[in-house]
Amino acid sequence: MGKFEIICKKIKNLEIQGAENIAKAGLKAYALKPNKNSIKKLLSLRYTEPCLANALKFAEKNSVKEALEYLERSDKLIAKLGANLVKGNVYTHCHSSSVNKVLVEAKNKRNFKVYCTETRPRFQGRITAVELAKLKIPVEMYVDSAMRLAIKKAKVAMIGADSITKKGEVINKIGSELVADTCNHFKVPLYIITNSWKFDMRSLYKKEIPIEKRPVNEVWDKVPRGVSIANPAFEKIKPSSIKAIVSELGILSPKSFVKKVLKR
Repeated sequence: MGKFEIICKKIKNLEIQGAENIAKAGLKAYALKPNKNSIKKLLSLRYTEPCLANALKFAEKNSVKEALEYLERSDKLIAKLGANLVKGNVYTHCHSSSVNKVLVEAKNKRNFKVYCTETRPRFQGRITAVELAKLKIPVEMYVDSAMRLAIKKAKVAMIGADSITKKGEVINKIGSELVADTCNHFKVPLYIITNSWKFDMRSLYKKEIPIEKRPVNEVWDKVPRGVSIANPAFEKIKPSSIKAIVSELGILSPKSFVKKVLKR
């Protein structure tokens, strides 16, 4: 198996996680085989990931090097903007490299604690917890069903995004809609930390973007007879539940974010 195929397998099997990390890995794979078939193969791996599609489109017109440089510049700007919003303890769900970079930047300015949920069934929240602990940022883990207790302790909530639609809806890891509803109930502002390449151009032409369904054995390895398993990977957050989207374009309402993306 060649390096291109190895990267594809890792993306498909969630060994590479997070929309931006997937985009960066996809760009590196494309650099190994820069052709239309490679793009088609990469896009088939995680179809709820517009960041990968937008990164490949940019690389096709420019270069892989420039695409990676754009992501790096965006990361630095987003981290600085997001860090200014950290006024106290933070809640987060799943794993977002963009959120973690914000928290690292904020660590240099003030003390705070992070409350995170484990994010079943693949436990990506544990990745967040391990990364933060290594950076000496205090972190406390909760099971997903204890999300309400964790959010009540936070001054602000920050999560990533896998996709953003023309309506300003954010599609993110399963549990994110519950995060948004709980934040609204307790008046904890919810910020989406992301880069603008998460905007899904397909939403301009299609009414609904399909939600990825993951294998049932992620939830229950040996499913008893008579039991069916639903394992959606993502769910949608309505724009009215979001305080702002923090991207390289600025700190914007979902509506303003979409307008700015479409004007570029």
